[in-house]
Amino acid sequence: MATSTEEQILERLDQILRILALQLVSEKNTITEGARSLKFAGLDNKTISEVLNVDVTVVRTLTSNLRAKPSKNRKDGRNE
Repeated sequence: MATSTEEQILERLDQILRILALQLVSEKNTITEGARSLKFAGLDNKTISEVLNVDVTVVRTLTSNLRAKPSKNRKDGRNE
């Protein structure tokens, strides 16, 4: 079955996304920095794992603390 024009466009956009993600990651020194940058760019864990060629659980672990809430201020005004 022939692919529709819409499917072809989506495939091209996916390719463009991966190329741009690879460019961003190539500037990073570690997988952790790359994973965090891609997460901040809005990519999902599965896509990040495919770009970085690591398991999705690794990406989840590396980016899990990005969702963590900052610690509340102590009474003396310092952060814990």
